[in-house]
Amino acid sequence: MSPSQDETPTPTADPSSDAAALERGPGYSSNKDAYLRRLRRIEGQVRGIARMVADDTYCIDVLTQMAAVNKALHAVSLGLVEEHIGHCVVGAAAEPDPALREIAIDEKVKEATSAIGRLLR
Repeated sequence: MSPSQDETPTPTADPSSDAAALERGPGYSSNKDAYLRRLRRIEGQVRGIARMVADDTYCIDVLTQMAAVNKALHAVSLGLVEEHIGHCVVGAAAEPDPALREIAIDEKVKEATSAIGRLLR
């Protein structure tokens, strides 16, 4: 149950994206399968931790595995934040109407800031 970084998706932000990109779906769409694989691996790690507790495994070993799961979840979370910035924030910046652009950018940046705040708690 050791953590593996090889499956963590690498965000592929397209700096030339436009407002129409927002209509194509979430920014992580191109990496959806990689995110799902990583989340399934994390799910398996959590089931393994539950088995360890059921089997009265030494507490430090359980905590070590919990730290690995936390690290893996943080890697996925950071990837999603990067995807949001690269897709949604950049897409908002491409809004052709200047008044709407300012509102859209502000909204997307606040969403990202709020999400980062939740990750840091």
